[in-house]
Amino acid sequence: MLKDSTMWYASWFDTPYYHILYKDRNHDEAKVFMDNLTGYLSLEQGEKVLDLACGKGRHSVYLNKIGFDVTGVDLSKNSIAYASQFENETLRFRVHDMCKPFSEKFSAVFNLFTSFGYFDKEEDNLSTIKAIKADLNEQGFGVIDFMNVDYVIQNLIPEETKKINGIVFDIKRYVQNGFIFKEIRFTDGGEEFFFTERVKSITLTDFENYFERANVHLLDIFGNYQLQKFDRKTSPRLILIFK
Repeated sequence: MLKDSTMWYASWFDTPYYHILYKDRNHDEAKVFMDNLTGYLSLEQGEKVLDLACGKGRHSVYLNKIGFDVTGVDLSKNSIAYASQFENETLRFRVHDMCKPFSEKFSAVFNLFTSFGYFDKEEDNLSTIKAIKADLNEQGFGVIDFMNVDYVIQNLIPEETKKINGIVFDIKRYVQNGFIFKEIRFTDGGEEFFFTERVKSITLTDFENYFERANVHLLDIFGNYQLQKFDRKTSPRLILIFK
């Protein structure tokens, strides 16, 4: 049986099974979000954008397609290797630890699709926000697209089964010690696999505390990809705009 490492995201995100399980993510929704977000921020074509924890690059590729100079970074070597096939003069991908500043300045740094709160050490969450601030130019904006944990916990599906590409994924979700867990079990080729996703249940108040400690100014809060007003009980997302 394959167990996840202490840094679960380092092992799980690097497997092909992660991408099989999540292959039906809504790309149209992602495009609408990017259109709305870049429009709201009044970003102009050619401006530099950092896609932080970019995965296989779906947001990066689209942002580049609509005219931005994009750098996508992720800790997963396999994801970056895959994304690199899309590189061009204004689109590049690099392996990078989001807790540390990148070596350039950007007009916007996007941390999308709940790519935050994975860390074992609490200080790494604060370090990531400090790193985002360090990566922004004087007019730059930081964006964190996180889940609204109050809504997620209220609507948590404890157990479900999904069959994708002939693989049956048994999924269990629960909340424990300030984290939201997702246990994923499946068998492929006669071998059993087990992975655990774990994301810290960070509330708006928690983020506000991080921002204060990082000397970051929160500008706006939205509750979905249409950039509608955030409501703690009904909004599926917690989208934070800051600088």
